[in-house]
Order: sequence, then C-alpha cells, then structure tokens
Amino acid sequence: MENSKKLGEILSRIDGRGFKAYKDIKGRYGFKSFTLFIDHVQGDPYSNPSRIRVRVQRSRTGFGPELTSNPSRTIAFCDFLTRRFYRNCQRFAKQERGIGKSGLVTIDRPQQEILERSAMVVDQHHVEARFFMGLPAFGRKISGRNARVMFFDELPRIVDHSMFLSSLDLNEIRGHIEVAEDADLLRYKLDSLGLVGFVADGSLLPRASGIDSRPLGKGTVVPFSSPESFRVTVDLPNRGEVAGLGIPKGVTLILGGGYHGKSTLLSALELGVYNHVPGDGRELAVSTPGTFKIRAADGRSIEKTDISPFINNLPFGKDTKAFSTANASGSTSQAAAISEAMEAGATTLLLDEDTCATNFMVRDVLMQQLVAKENEPITPFVDRVKQLHRERGISTVLVMGGSGDYFAVADQVIQMTNYAPLDVSEKARTIVETHDTGRRNEAGGELGKIRLRIPVKKSFNPSGREGRQRIKNQGDRAIVFGNTLIDLWDLEQIVHTSQTRAMGRAIFHAMQYMDGKRTLKQVIARVDKDLDEQGLDILMPFVVGDHARFRPLELAAAINRMRTLRMIQQQD
Repeated sequence: MENSKKLGEILSRIDGRGFKAYKDIKGRYGFKSFTLFIDHVQGDPYSNPSRIRVRVQRSRTGFGPELTSNPSRTIAFCDFLTRRFYRNCQRFAKQERGIGKSGLVTIDRPQQEILERSAMVVDQHHVEARFFMGLPAFGRKISGRNARVMFFDELPRIVDHSMFLSSLDLNEIRGHIEVAEDADLLRYKLDSLGLVGFVADGSLLPRASGIDSRPLGKGTVVPFSSPESFRVTVDLPNRGEVAGLGIPKGVTLILGGGYHGKSTLLSALELGVYNHVPGDGRELAVSTPGTFKIRAADGRSIEKTDISPFINNLPFGKDTKAFSTANASGSTSQAAAISEAMEAGATTLLLDEDTCATNFMVRDVLMQQLVAKENEPITPFVDRVKQLHRERGISTVLVMGGSGDYFAVADQVIQMTNYAPLDVSEKARTIVETHDTGRRNEAGGELGKIRLRIPVKKSFNPSGREGRQRIKNQGDRAIVFGNTLIDLWDLEQIVHTSQTRAMGRAIFHAMQYMDGKRTLKQVIARVDKDLDEQGLDILMPFVVGDHARFRPLELAAAINRMRTLRMIQQQD
C-alpha cells in the first residue's frame, strides 16, 4: 500500500495531461485516519464518476459493538452513516470544478426508507464507505491541482465528520437505530397477533406530494388515531407500550369519500414492508413481509401462468391454466399478478380500485342479468377474495369507493373520514342483511392448488448486441437485461433506483440455480439466502456502492415481466 504522498506526486505529474492519464492513480493509499481505495477511474469527464472507497479501523471510530448487535441495528447504523456522509459531501465538496462531472463527490443517497445498502459496510473490524468522485478536468485536460484539493482537503473532512463518533451525536445514532429495531420487531409480531398491518396512533401518513415521499407539514396533517374496536397495544424494546390500529387477517375493506385518506392508509401499508427514518411519520406503520400490491398492467407479458381461478372458458378454447400472452389486458394482467404473487409466497394482497380493472373487480346484478355467466369468462375478484383467505390463508386489504358488493365478503370495514378511521363493520353487515341486491356469486368450486413453474435458463440472455454482458437499470422502474427491457412500472413497492439496479444483477445471479428442476420460488429463495449470508457484494465481480436490498417478491415479479421468459409448468 502506497502512502498518501505518492498519490499527491502522481497528481502533480499528470497535471495538464490528457484525461486518460488519471488511470495512474488507481490503487490503495494510506492517509492519516483512513485507507483510500481508488477502484475504478472514469474514462472521461462525462462518464460515470470514479468508484472510490475509504476504510477506517473500527477500533479508531469510537463506535461500540451495541450499535451493530443484530442485523436490524447494523442496517440502520449503516443507513445513518450513509446519510451523514451524503450530507457532508454536499457540505464540504465544491462539486463543480470543470466540465462534465468534474468535482462531484457523492454517495448513494437514501430516501425515507431504511434499506440495506452496499454504500456503507460495517463489521467488527472496519467501517467502509463506497462512493463516487468526478475527477476534475478542463477541456479534457487533467486538473491535478483541483484533484489534490478533493483528495487531500475535502475528502478527509467528509470522512472525519461522517465516520468517527467524535463528530457525531451518539443519541441521534441510537434514536435512528432504535426506530428501525422497534419497527422490525413489530413487523415480526404481526403474525402471532393475527394481524397483517399496524399503524401507531400519532402517525403522520400523508406525503408532501406524489413525487416527494417526505411527510406533509405537521400543521396540515391530522395525526392518525385508531378506533377503539381496532386498537391493539404492543410492547416494543425501545419505545415501550404503543397503541394503534391493528388490521386483522382476512378481508379488510377501506372505504370513504374522495380525498378522505383511504388511499393514503393503503399506501402506508404498501410501504410498511420497509423501516422509515425518525420524523418520517410512518415509523410504526408496518405490514407483514409478504405484503404485495396488486394492480392492472395493460400490455405486460405473461408466461404459462394459471389464471383459471379468475378467467376461464375463453373464446376459441385458449388455455387459462397455462396462460401466455405478449399483450395482456387489464383483467388478465391483474389475474396473473395475483397468481404470480401467490406462487412467489405473498401472504397479503393490497388493491386500490383506482388502479384495478373494473371488470375484474366486480360484476353487479344488472350486468349479470344482461350478460349470462356462460358468456363471461371472468370470475370477479369479489367472488374469490374470501376463498383466498379460507383456502390459501392469503389476506386482502382493499380500497373501494364505488361498489357496495364488497360489503358482503368483508370481515372488517374501515371508513376514512377526514383522515380518521372509523369502524363501520357492523353497519356494513346490516346494510347487506337488509338490502338483498339479488347478485349471484359466480365462483364455481375451489381455487385449487398453486401451479408452480420452472424457469428455462436458455430464455435468459444477458448479452447485448455486441455479445458483451449488458445489465443495467433505467431509473427505478426498468431493467435492461441483454437486449430485453423489463418494464417494472406497476411494481409500486420498489422505492429506490439502487434496488432496481441490484435486481438486474440478481437475475443474472439467479441463472446459476436454474437447472430445469427448481421452481421459480426455489430459485428466488436461493438468491435471497445468498444475500443473507454474503451480502450485496455477491452480485458483482467488483465492489460497488450503489446496490440496495430488494424483496424476493419484487425479484420474482421482475422475472415474470421478462418478454423472453419461458417456463415449464409443473404437472399435477
């Protein structure tokens, strides 16, 4: 390992030369308080910035073992350090020093959710930050003088203020960790409490806007308050006793007038699979890990998925037990999404009527009278939702404002009025008992068993047109895999671009387990096990700092949306 003086000498020597001379600085250098790793040097000022790491001996940081005593604490602690590192990059780095990305110093930026990331790694020996630097240049000529400022002035200040306890508030660190630890334990308790979700009293659920996940200003938000009949009290290790709305297993209907908060509550449950930072307002709004949001997705591809519980007897005898299409309708896409989610292990389904196919959700009595069942291949969800829980143990939470037919199948009904939840379950049951609509249940027979599918490895080709591996993300809702674009626009529980980026690599990692015998669920389980045991670094042949952990359900959903996908359906 060279010392920092050597790096300074190289920067002086290459000052004013062509940009490619920056390649000479690649290597490892010892600084006073940290070790610097220059892992990859960008090809020109406009390329992706250079990949850099700094590593500090943990014994010198002042961070005690209690901060990483379990996985929940470790992830939250790394998240805290990542946020502080990002803030100090903005504080101490000038950011603009020439053309292109010259002067940029940044790390993978977290949002409101606390995710496991590759950006910061803490173990018993080291604390390591993985970040990016845009090496400075003017007119494609190296600015060695500015590079020296970045490496020898700005970077040490960023590290000293981000990776040592002496510059941080221990109580603030503990608060960040304890919020995540409480949420994880609460999420773990839900199943034994007979619940699929919990929202603590005092939670602030509305967001700043549809594109800003930060909380709406406190002065304009009604704090969440649970009705007595749904109130559950839990004891958490750090927060102590907490009361809130417990959503039982079964079929839960959320209704109310427009703009009264029903979709806001569903959204909190949708993202309750993740922990949130202190001050977010949703710190103790949690849902079970197997919670999955379902919506219609016109135009998506479907490969040998059994949608027969919902759609059958199609014209011309098209098979719906192994249904395939390159251009799904709203109803077939929604049926497939439910079947695929069940196959992947989902335990709770979330649906909002605003994003569902109307003809898939319900057929009212007037339509039943006009169009006979034998001429309608769709069995509406209203006639299957109860069976999902009774036969498969899968609960459903459904936002509905336009059809009272769901009253008859709901185990509990919550009405949102001015963002306050009210228990109207008994009232809904009374309405059903006193107003016989004459509607007939159109579900014939049981759901049957879940038909598992085996992915065909040959249908996965990560090579691009030039024969080179080509795997990358396009924002947070698309993956380029070889010459295939995997469109993830309907997967609303992806919250960060780094998750999508990691999923692209995980699909490639999954290919090693596709032996023609393992089902998709088994393949995904192997990938998840590898990530648990070895971390996100197994997804790449070199160290990167821009991957974040995703859920197995989203990885399965991404594979299901590959247009090249071929499956073999297991036989009965």
